[in-house]
Parts: sequence; C-alpha cells; structure tokens
Amino acid sequence: MSGLLAGIVPVFAMIALGWGLRVRGLLVDDGWRAVERLTYFIFYPAFLVPAVWGADFSAGTAGPVALSTIGVSFAVAGLTLAAKPLIRVSDPGFTSVFQGVIRWNGFVFLPVAGAVFGPAGLGTAAVAFGVLAPALNVICVLALAKWGAGQGGGWRLALRSLARNPIIWACGVGAMLNLSGLEPHPLMEGVFAMMGPGAIALGLITAGAGLSFRYAAARPVLILTVSAVKLLILPVAMYYVCGWLGGDRTAQGIALLAGAAPGAAASYVLARQMGGDAPLMAGVVAFTTVASAATIPLLLAAFRFL
Repeated sequence: MSGLLAGIVPVFAMIALGWGLRVRGLLVDDGWRAVERLTYFIFYPAFLVPAVWGADFSAGTAGPVALSTIGVSFAVAGLTLAAKPLIRVSDPGFTSVFQGVIRWNGFVFLPVAGAVFGPAGLGTAAVAFGVLAPALNVICVLALAKWGAGQGGGWRLALRSLARNPIIWACGVGAMLNLSGLEPHPLMEGVFAMMGPGAIALGLITAGAGLSFRYAAARPVLILTVSAVKLLILPVAMYYVCGWLGGDRTAQGIALLAGAAPGAAASYVLARQMGGDAPLMAGVVAFTTVASAATIPLLLAAFRFL
C-alpha cells in the first residue's frame, strides 16, 4: 500500500507545485500558455505513442475499459440532460454542469494508472483515454453550441477540434504501430524515454497552474453536487459496468481511476471560448482536483487496489 501511495502522492504534489508557482508569479500568463502548448502538442503525444504502442491489446482489458467508460459517461450525460429542467442554473451554467460531471483530466488519470498498475496498465489506460476523449469532446461542444451564450451550430467546430487534437493523433499512431507488429528502434526508445517524464511533470504542473479557487465558494451546493457525481458515482459505476462486460481486476481498476480523475482543465478553456459559465467551470475543476487527492486513494482502498 505504501508503495502505491508513493506513486500517487507525487502526482498531486506536482499539481500543488504548479499552483504555487502560478501564485508566486514565476511566469506571466503568456509564459504559462507557451508551456501548456509545448506539453499538449509535443511532450504528451511523445508520452502516449509508446504507451499505446506497447499496450497488450490481446489481454482483454482494453475493450471492457473503453466500453464501460464511454457507456457510463454517455448514460450520465443523458441523465444530466433529462434533469436540466430541475437544475436551477442559466443555460451557460448548465453547460458547465454538463462538462463537470463527465469530463476528466488525462494528465492526472494516466500517471496514476501507471503508478498503480504499471506499464501494462498505462497502455490500457492510454487506449481508453484515446477512445473516450474524442467522444466526450464532441458531446460537450454540441452542448455548448446549443446552450452557450451567443453560439450556434456545433458540428463543424467539433470536427475541427477533433481533427487538430494531438492526443487523439498520438493514440491513433500508437495503435497503428501496435497492430503493425513493428518494434521500436532503440534510438526512438531513447527519445521517448527522455520525453515521457517531461510530459508527466509539465502536464501536472500546468494543470496546477490553471486552478482557480476564486469561484469555488460562490456556489457551494452546486459545485459539491457536480463533484459528487464526478468523483464518486461515475467511478463506481464504471468499475461495476467494466466487470459486467468481462473486464478483469486490472481493467476494473483502470475504469475506476478513469471515473475518479478530476475535472479537465480543458473544459474551462472550452467554456470560455464557447459562451459557457467559465467561472463555474473553474470552480468545479479546482474543487474536484483538490478533492480527488483524497477520493482516489479512498476508492482504490475501498475496492482493494491499495
């Protein structure tokens, strides 16, 4: 247990470091945006390609994880849409609720999956992330296109966003290399080995730097409700559905972690760009990130992974 916690605690320590560096003003906003782009477009794809390339697709874990995470996410999205008349928020506010209950932070999910389940689990987690990320991106963009302030349409923006998403490209390239049977060249492995740790460190630091707690206390009941769905209901549902679909213990654990990951920092950017309630979204992301430092170990312990 102590060994696995030693792999989880540094993840949140790096997030805290990023937040502290932002508060201390180490970089101006333009500097942080440059670091985010470097991480998102260069380092993280270099981390994902070898992870998916080396994943064992024949082990029977990737399929149940992908199906359970996407199935539960879509079910929760549907229930949230059905409950819209009961949620007393504006239309832009509803888009932040919608994103808050289903979108999750891959920068947290993947390193924790690697720490708990090792390289094999990391490869399966990367495959699941590659499947779920585009699907959630599409439905969140469509929700913002319908209810975001001053928006219209949606499909064109959604497709453009998917076509330019480096995470999706990295997972796709890794999957093709995996299925091709090619082995990575030692020189290429050396490059990936150097860039991988940089991806994890920069991804977590920039996630922490993007946290904003200013609005977290403004709407406590709403933020607590959204966070409870995201951090407790979603992971438990994913765990059991994955088992029902035939997933083994590793698959169920990865599905549990996928649901338990905090809200995605990218959801705040999307809310800001498409007329959502960006302050509410910032509060959800900040609160779920802090709360997940406690809920992730608790869930792993409750389901006997720690």
